[in-house]
Amino acid sequence: MRTFRSRLIQLHQCQGCTWKVMQSFLIFDPTLQSIYDMSATQLRQFGLSNEQAGYLYEDLHYNHPWRLSHFKAGDIRVLTRFDEAYPEQLSHIYDAPWVIYCIGNTNLLHQNQMLSVVGSRNHSPNACNVMKQILTPLLSSGWTIVSGLALGIDTLAHQLALEHGAGTIAVLGGGFRSIYPKENELLASTIARDGLLLSEYPPNRRPEKHQFPERNRIISGLSPGTFIIEAQKRSGSLITADQAMEQGREVFCLPGNIAEPYAEGTNRLIQQGAKLVLEAKDILNELSNFHETDTSTI
Repeated sequence: MRTFRSRLIQLHQCQGCTWKVMQSFLIFDPTLQSIYDMSATQLRQFGLSNEQAGYLYEDLHYNHPWRLSHFKAGDIRVLTRFDEAYPEQLSHIYDAPWVIYCIGNTNLLHQNQMLSVVGSRNHSPNACNVMKQILTPLLSSGWTIVSGLALGIDTLAHQLALEHGAGTIAVLGGGFRSIYPKENELLASTIARDGLLLSEYPPNRRPEKHQFPERNRIISGLSPGTFIIEAQKRSGSLITADQAMEQGREVFCLPGNIAEPYAEGTNRLIQQGAKLVLEAKDILNELSNFHETDTSTI
């Protein structure tokens, strides 16, 4: 017999079941039971095309795109938005994922001291040294770093956290079986062992372009603050910053040389009201309302 939780997880894995479609399902029937009694034609009322409704119907009744039994116990933990173990910070954003898949230490989801760190894939030569200068005091105090496993600043942020034995969460833009970028497969494996890999996409889902802006809201949503190290005028990091502001979170930026393209996005964010960061205390002082932190030793 299916439970509400199992129905939610199965629906979440079906082709065509976007965040908005799931919301429509839950509004129509909070138990999700009646969805199984509908024909493909009836499923179209939830904003699905003929093709999408057909795929969803087939996945519900004939296909089994992913089952917990396909993986060893403990490899992947599935959390729904209605579970007590779902991260509280993330639950407060409007479009919180209905389901998240986790490999690693899920206790990290409930840390009070958490900071999201993102930035340019093509960073400046000095970015690593500056990150060490600003983030090391936080990492030494037990902070957890959230980022997106992208090349560049994301990679440096994860590596810095691992080097200090601190927690780090990598939010993916696809399922666990298709790590992107491939250059970071080893890093992802290390994070799965010593930190946490997280995705709102089922393990078999391949990364697609539109999924990366979607995952950015999770990066910002997990933390009370997002630190942008470097960003060009058009950058995915700016999308994360916008989402953080929409979520009511703090946005921090590293200032840069006005002649350098990698600093144009962050300098503009500071001009628009983001907090300028020169040292760790600039972040800690702003986040003091979210948790009690002794900054006297930093």
